[in-house]
Amino acid sequence: MSECTHNCSTCSEKCSSREIPKEQLNELSSVKHVIGVVSGKGGVGKSIVTSMLAVLMQRKGYKTAILDADITGPSIPKNFGIKERAMSNGEYLLPVSTKTGIDIMSVNLLLEEETKPVVWRGPVIAGMVKQFWTEVVWNDIDYMFIDMPPGTGDVPLTVFQSLPVDAIVVVTTPQDLVSMIVEKAANMAQLMNIPVIGLVENMSYAICPDCGKKINIFGENKTNQVASKFGYEVLGELPMDGKLTSLCDKGIIELMENNYLDKAADVIEHKFD
Repeated sequence: MSECTHNCSTCSEKCSSREIPKEQLNELSSVKHVIGVVSGKGGVGKSIVTSMLAVLMQRKGYKTAILDADITGPSIPKNFGIKERAMSNGEYLLPVSTKTGIDIMSVNLLLEEETKPVVWRGPVIAGMVKQFWTEVVWNDIDYMFIDMPPGTGDVPLTVFQSLPVDAIVVVTTPQDLVSMIVEKAANMAQLMNIPVIGLVENMSYAICPDCGKKINIFGENKTNQVASKFGYEVLGELPMDGKLTSLCDKGIIELMENNYLDKAADVIEHKFD
Protein backbone atom coordinates (compact mmCIF):
# COMPACT_ATOMS: atom_id res chain seq x y z
CA MET A 1 0.00 0.00 0.00
CA SER A 2 1.36 3.42 -0.91
CA GLU A 3 1.91 6.15 1.67
CA CYS A 4 -1.28 8.00 2.63
CA THR A 5 -1.50 11.53 1.18
CA HIS A 6 -4.80 12.26 3.00
CA ASN A 7 -6.33 13.12 -0.37
CA CYS A 8 -9.14 10.58 -0.47
CA SER A 9 -10.34 11.65 -3.91
CA THR A 10 -7.20 10.18 -5.50
CA CYS A 11 -7.06 7.04 -3.36
CA SER A 12 -8.78 3.67 -3.72
CA GLU A 13 -7.67 2.37 -0.33
CA LYS A 14 -9.91 2.03 2.70
CA CYS A 15 -8.29 3.56 5.76
CA SER A 16 -9.07 5.29 9.04
CA SER A 17 -8.20 8.66 7.54
CA ARG A 18 -11.05 8.53 5.07
CA GLU A 19 -13.86 10.83 6.18
CA ILE A 20 -17.36 9.33 6.31
CA PRO A 21 -20.24 11.81 6.06
CA LYS A 22 -22.18 12.16 9.31
CA GLU A 23 -25.82 11.12 9.39
CA GLN A 24 -28.17 14.10 9.42
CA LEU A 25 -31.03 14.71 11.82
CA ASN A 26 -34.51 15.09 10.39
CA GLU A 27 -36.06 18.56 10.04
CA LEU A 28 -37.99 18.23 13.32
CA SER A 29 -34.91 17.53 15.44
CA SER A 30 -32.18 19.52 17.14
CA VAL A 31 -29.36 18.11 19.31
CA LYS A 32 -26.64 20.42 20.63
CA HIS A 33 -24.20 18.02 22.30
CA VAL A 34 -23.69 14.26 21.90
CA ILE A 35 -21.74 12.29 24.51
CA GLY A 36 -20.96 8.59 24.24
CA VAL A 37 -20.65 6.42 27.33
CA VAL A 38 -18.25 3.62 26.45
CA SER A 39 -16.12 0.78 27.75
CA GLY A 40 -13.73 -1.78 26.34
CA LYS A 41 -15.76 -4.67 27.80
CA GLY A 42 -19.26 -5.48 28.98
CA GLY A 43 -20.73 -5.60 32.45
CA VAL A 44 -19.00 -2.52 33.85
CA GLY A 45 -22.09 -0.34 34.27
CA LYS A 46 -22.33 1.88 31.19
CA SER A 47 -26.14 1.94 31.32
CA ILE A 48 -26.36 3.06 34.94
CA VAL A 49 -23.73 5.76 34.34
CA THR A 50 -25.59 6.90 31.23
CA SER A 51 -28.86 7.05 33.17
CA MET A 52 -27.35 8.94 36.08
CA LEU A 53 -25.66 11.51 33.86
CA ALA A 54 -28.90 12.16 31.98
CA VAL A 55 -30.79 12.59 35.28
CA LEU A 56 -28.16 14.99 36.66
CA MET A 57 -28.04 17.14 33.52
CA GLN A 58 -31.85 17.26 33.45
CA ARG A 59 -31.80 18.44 37.07
CA LYS A 60 -29.44 21.24 36.02
CA GLY A 61 -32.16 22.53 33.74
CA TYR A 62 -30.98 21.07 30.43
CA LYS A 63 -33.19 19.06 28.12
CA THR A 64 -31.56 15.64 27.95
CA ALA A 65 -32.04 12.47 25.95
CA ILE A 66 -30.66 8.93 25.80
CA LEU A 67 -30.08 7.01 22.59
CA ASP A 68 -29.75 3.37 23.64
CA ALA A 69 -27.24 1.96 21.13
CA ASP A 70 -26.85 -1.29 23.07
CA ILE A 71 -29.32 -3.00 20.74
CA THR A 72 -28.80 -6.58 21.91
CA GLY A 73 -28.65 -5.73 25.62
CA PRO A 74 -30.91 -2.70 26.20
CA SER A 75 -31.50 -1.75 29.83
CA ILE A 76 -32.20 1.99 29.73
CA PRO A 77 -36.05 1.64 29.65
CA LYS A 78 -35.87 -0.64 32.71
CA ASN A 79 -33.90 1.95 34.70
CA PHE A 80 -36.62 4.52 34.07
CA GLY A 81 -39.62 2.22 34.42
CA ILE A 82 -40.77 2.72 30.83
CA LYS A 83 -43.25 0.10 29.65
CA GLU A 84 -45.03 1.78 26.73
CA ARG A 85 -43.95 1.41 23.14
CA ALA A 86 -42.63 4.25 21.01
CA MET A 87 -45.20 5.78 18.66
CA SER A 88 -44.98 7.36 15.22
CA ASN A 89 -46.24 10.71 13.95
CA GLY A 90 -46.78 9.13 10.56
CA GLU A 91 -43.29 9.92 9.31
CA TYR A 92 -40.88 9.67 12.22
CA LEU A 93 -40.67 7.81 15.52
CA LEU A 94 -41.35 9.70 18.73
CA PRO A 95 -39.16 9.01 21.75
CA VAL A 96 -40.75 8.07 25.04
CA SER A 97 -40.34 10.66 27.80
CA THR A 98 -39.59 9.74 31.39
CA LYS A 99 -41.41 11.25 34.36
CA THR A 100 -38.94 14.15 34.50
CA GLY A 101 -38.90 14.70 30.74
CA ILE A 102 -35.84 12.79 29.53
CA ASP A 103 -36.42 11.58 25.96
CA ILE A 104 -35.45 7.95 25.34
CA MET A 105 -35.24 5.69 22.32
CA SER A 106 -34.34 2.03 22.71
CA VAL A 107 -35.07 -1.12 20.75
CA ASN A 108 -37.05 -2.37 23.75
CA LEU A 109 -39.55 0.42 23.06
CA LEU A 110 -40.22 -1.15 19.66
CA LEU A 111 -40.62 -4.79 20.75
CA GLU A 112 -43.92 -6.37 21.74
CA GLU A 113 -42.14 -8.15 24.61
CA GLU A 114 -39.18 -6.58 26.40
CA THR A 115 -37.59 -10.00 26.99
CA LYS A 116 -37.68 -10.94 23.29
CA PRO A 117 -34.07 -11.34 22.08
CA VAL A 118 -32.71 -9.26 19.24
CA VAL A 119 -30.89 -11.81 17.09
CA TRP A 120 -29.44 -9.61 14.38
CA ARG A 121 -26.12 -9.43 12.61
CA GLY A 122 -23.79 -6.46 13.03
CA PRO A 123 -24.75 -4.45 9.93
CA VAL A 124 -28.46 -4.64 10.81
CA ILE A 125 -27.77 -3.49 14.36
CA ALA A 126 -25.59 -0.65 13.09
CA GLY A 127 -28.37 0.39 10.72
CA MET A 128 -30.84 0.51 13.60
CA VAL A 129 -28.55 2.86 15.53
CA LYS A 130 -28.40 5.19 12.52
CA GLN A 131 -32.20 5.12 12.32
CA PHE A 132 -32.45 6.07 15.99
CA TRP A 133 -30.50 9.22 15.08
CA THR A 134 -32.14 10.11 11.77
CA GLU A 135 -35.71 8.82 12.09
CA VAL A 136 -36.57 9.83 15.67
CA VAL A 137 -37.86 13.27 16.61
CA TRP A 138 -35.27 14.66 19.03
CA ASN A 139 -36.93 17.93 19.96
CA ASP A 140 -34.56 20.69 21.14
CA ILE A 141 -32.11 18.44 23.04
CA ASP A 142 -29.24 20.09 24.92
CA TYR A 143 -27.39 16.88 25.86
CA MET A 144 -27.82 13.47 24.29
CA PHE A 145 -26.10 10.54 25.97
CA ILE A 146 -25.47 7.43 23.89
CA ASP A 147 -25.38 4.17 25.84
CA MET A 148 -22.83 2.29 23.77
CA PRO A 149 -22.49 -1.48 23.42
CA PRO A 150 -19.25 -2.91 24.79
CA GLY A 151 -16.08 -3.33 22.79
CA THR A 152 -14.81 -1.84 19.57
CA GLY A 153 -16.93 -3.62 16.96
CA ASP A 154 -19.47 -2.65 14.32
CA VAL A 155 -21.84 -0.57 16.43
CA PRO A 156 -19.29 1.58 18.33
CA LEU A 157 -17.52 2.16 15.01
CA THR A 158 -20.82 3.15 13.39
CA VAL A 159 -21.61 5.59 16.19
CA PHE A 160 -18.19 7.23 16.08
CA GLN A 161 -18.09 7.47 12.29
CA SER A 162 -21.72 8.28 11.52
CA LEU A 163 -22.96 10.36 14.46
CA PRO A 164 -21.54 13.75 15.52
CA VAL A 165 -20.16 12.56 18.88
CA ASP A 166 -18.56 15.49 20.71
CA ALA A 167 -16.80 13.48 23.41
CA ILE A 168 -16.94 10.26 25.42
CA VAL A 169 -16.98 9.16 29.04
CA VAL A 170 -15.17 5.88 29.73
CA VAL A 171 -16.59 3.54 32.38
CA THR A 172 -14.17 1.22 34.19
CA THR A 173 -13.97 -1.13 37.17
CA PRO A 174 -11.22 -1.56 39.82
CA GLN A 175 -9.79 -4.87 38.60
CA ASP A 176 -6.48 -5.27 36.78
CA LEU A 177 -8.49 -5.40 33.57
CA VAL A 178 -9.18 -1.69 33.99
CA SER A 179 -6.01 -0.61 32.20
CA MET A 180 -6.86 -2.79 29.21
CA ILE A 181 -10.46 -1.53 29.21
CA VAL A 182 -9.39 2.09 29.22
CA GLU A 183 -6.64 1.57 26.68
CA LYS A 184 -9.00 -0.10 24.19
CA ALA A 185 -11.57 2.68 24.50
CA ALA A 186 -8.90 5.39 24.48
CA ASN A 187 -7.20 4.03 21.39
CA MET A 188 -10.48 3.82 19.50
CA ALA A 189 -11.43 7.35 20.51
CA GLN A 190 -8.02 8.59 19.41
CA LEU A 191 -8.37 6.78 16.09
CA MET A 192 -11.74 8.48 15.57
CA ASN A 193 -10.46 11.89 16.81
CA ILE A 194 -13.01 12.04 19.62
CA PRO A 195 -12.02 13.67 22.95
CA VAL A 196 -12.27 11.74 26.23
CA ILE A 197 -13.95 13.79 28.97
CA GLY A 198 -12.76 11.44 31.70
CA LEU A 199 -13.20 8.15 33.55
CA VAL A 200 -15.94 6.88 35.83
CA GLU A 201 -15.09 3.88 38.02
CA ASN A 202 -18.03 1.64 38.89
CA MET A 203 -18.11 -0.93 41.71
CA SER A 204 -15.28 0.99 43.33
CA TYR A 205 -16.01 -0.08 46.89
CA ALA A 206 -18.69 -1.12 49.36
CA ILE A 207 -19.62 0.45 52.68
CA CYS A 208 -19.98 -1.87 55.68
CA PRO A 209 -23.57 -1.40 56.97
CA ASP A 210 -22.40 -1.94 60.56
CA CYS A 211 -19.23 0.13 60.95
CA GLY A 212 -19.32 2.33 57.85
CA LYS A 213 -15.86 1.20 56.75
CA LYS A 214 -15.03 1.44 53.05
CA ILE A 215 -14.19 -2.00 51.65
CA ASN A 216 -12.29 -2.37 48.39
CA ILE A 217 -13.86 -5.64 47.30
CA PHE A 218 -11.93 -5.85 44.03
CA GLY A 219 -8.64 -4.73 45.50
CA GLU A 220 -6.77 -1.47 45.47
CA ASN A 221 -8.14 1.30 43.28
CA LYS A 222 -6.20 1.48 40.02
CA THR A 223 -8.26 3.99 38.10
CA ASN A 224 -6.24 6.99 39.29
CA GLN A 225 -3.04 5.36 38.04
CA VAL A 226 -4.57 4.63 34.66
CA ALA A 227 -6.07 8.11 34.42
CA SER A 228 -2.66 9.61 35.14
CA LYS A 229 -1.06 7.42 32.48
CA PHE A 230 -3.44 8.64 29.78
CA GLY A 231 -3.87 12.17 31.09
CA TYR A 232 -7.57 11.71 31.85
CA GLU A 233 -9.61 13.05 34.73
CA VAL A 234 -11.41 10.75 37.17
CA LEU A 235 -14.99 12.01 37.12
CA GLY A 236 -16.41 9.83 39.85
CA GLU A 237 -16.35 6.56 41.76
CA LEU A 238 -19.57 4.60 42.15
CA PRO A 239 -19.76 2.25 45.13
CA MET A 240 -21.73 -0.98 45.22
CA ASP A 241 -24.86 0.75 46.47
CA GLY A 242 -27.89 -1.44 47.14
CA LYS A 243 -30.19 1.59 47.22
CA LEU A 244 -29.12 2.71 43.76
CA THR A 245 -29.51 -0.82 42.41
CA SER A 246 -32.99 -1.00 43.91
CA LEU A 247 -33.99 2.28 42.23
CA CYS A 248 -32.92 0.87 38.86
CA ASP A 249 -34.75 -2.40 39.47
CA LYS A 250 -37.91 -0.46 40.32
CA GLY A 251 -37.50 1.90 37.36
CA ILE A 252 -37.22 5.01 39.50
CA ILE A 253 -33.59 6.03 39.04
CA GLU A 254 -34.79 9.63 38.71
CA LEU A 255 -35.34 9.59 42.49
CA MET A 256 -31.67 8.93 43.25
CA GLU A 257 -30.13 10.95 46.05
CA ASN A 258 -26.35 10.76 45.93
CA ASN A 259 -23.40 12.82 44.76
CA TYR A 260 -21.44 10.07 43.02
CA LEU A 261 -21.42 11.74 39.60
CA ASP A 262 -21.93 15.38 40.52
CA LYS A 263 -18.37 16.16 39.47
CA ALA A 264 -18.92 14.42 36.14
CA ALA A 265 -22.03 16.50 35.46
CA ASP A 266 -20.20 19.71 36.35
CA VAL A 267 -17.26 18.85 34.06
CA ILE A 268 -19.63 18.08 31.17
CA GLU A 269 -21.53 21.32 31.72
CA HIS A 270 -18.35 23.44 31.81
CA LYS A 271 -16.82 21.67 28.83
CA PHE A 272 -19.59 22.97 26.59
CA ASP A 273 -20.09 26.44 28.15
